[in-house]
Amino acid sequence: MAVIAAGAAGGVAWAWLDRPLHWGAGALDLAIEPGTTPRGVAREVVAAGVQTDARWLYAWFRVSGQDRLIRAGNYELLPGTTPRSLLQKLVRGEESLRALTLVEGWNFRQVRQAMVKENQLKPDSAALSDEALMAQLGRPGVPPEGRFFPDTYTYAKGSSDVALLRRALHAMDRRLDAAWAQRAPDLPLQTAEQALVLASIVEKETGRASDRAQIAGVFVNRLRVGMLLQTDPTVIYGLGEKFDGNLRRRDLQADTPWNTYTRAGLPPTPIAMPGKAALLAAVQPERTRALYFVAKGDGSSHFSASLDEHNRAVNRFQRGQ
Repeated sequence: MAVIAAGAAGGVAWAWLDRPLHWGAGALDLAIEPGTTPRGVAREVVAAGVQTDARWLYAWFRVSGQDRLIRAGNYELLPGTTPRSLLQKLVRGEESLRALTLVEGWNFRQVRQAMVKENQLKPDSAALSDEALMAQLGRPGVPPEGRFFPDTYTYAKGSSDVALLRRALHAMDRRLDAAWAQRAPDLPLQTAEQALVLASIVEKETGRASDRAQIAGVFVNRLRVGMLLQTDPTVIYGLGEKFDGNLRRRDLQADTPWNTYTRAGLPPTPIAMPGKAALLAAVQPERTRALYFVAKGDGSSHFSASLDEHNRAVNRFQRGQ
């Protein structure tokens, strides 16, 4: 009888391993902190809302021989999860992932706004000034503008937004270094940082991808001959939150460090996050005689080598004359 009873108990336990666990409707979030013991993990599962006995779970972890392989992390349990599949998920570290896309051409204010909207991303940066944040990222004194590579980043639910920014920062480091290593030999740029600034302007000025290298060529030509860059996006950036969507003549005349109508050369910082194509255009600009360009209204630009030609293009494409 004892043997039969033991066999029956074993059969019940074996069936339990493949029986779906129950909780309320929908998916269930489970957070396992680093350093949690296997017994503590079993308790956390029950505390999260799973309707089972923590002692059974702990026993299963131990019997499996994988109890010490369970990984900390943030997990999402879906309906149909069994004790067996739960352990597999915890051992493999199959964390619940979300994604945040940093868009080419965004400024850092927009990056912060996007992170705030991610309610599964821990807002550790919210209480930090830009300066304090960059110091925490290991770049004290470096402005954050343009320093993060625009891409889609996956993250585990509950992870820190600072950790995500660190990944984007290092991604930009790699992209910028790779672009700078491919620079044309006669560029009027002295450092990779200057290339980053120029790339951010190219990113904001480009309406059609095929024009990107030629737009970079115009700005490079202007830098070579000492002309003012006179690019509206830098003025808009300098206005900050005061910009209401309408750029006026008085704005072009209002001096700020980023006003390329009043100040020569490149502005002191990038004005946005440039993507890979803009970085490459900045260091490999198209060889052109053009010193001017104007939007044609279809996303593309008309390029001119002389001011007279440019004025005619402005009349045609901007004024309909």
